[in-house]
Amino acid sequence: MKWVEIAESHPSRFVLVEALKASSNDRVRLLEEMAVIQDYENPQEAWNGYKQFHKLHPSRELYVFHTSRNDVEVVEEFFSGVRQQT
Repeated sequence: MKWVEIAESHPSRFVLVEALKASSNDRVRLLEEMAVIQDYENPQEAWNGYKQFHKLHPSRELYVFHTSRNDVEVVEEFFSGVRQQT
């Protein structure tokens, strides 16, 4: 789905989405096609859903957005430190 379709289908909601088709240009991630995994009433529920789903599927490209947004461009930031595995 395109973002416009998602925003219309889930008005005033937080949505957990998976990027199905995306590209990067000048450190901006452009999400062209997405699938809605779940929608939520509040941001805390949405982030808890994100963490749960990400733990099960760490290789999938997941985001949480509020459907009041006009677009879903994401600024890419690269982590160059050392991560500790738990």
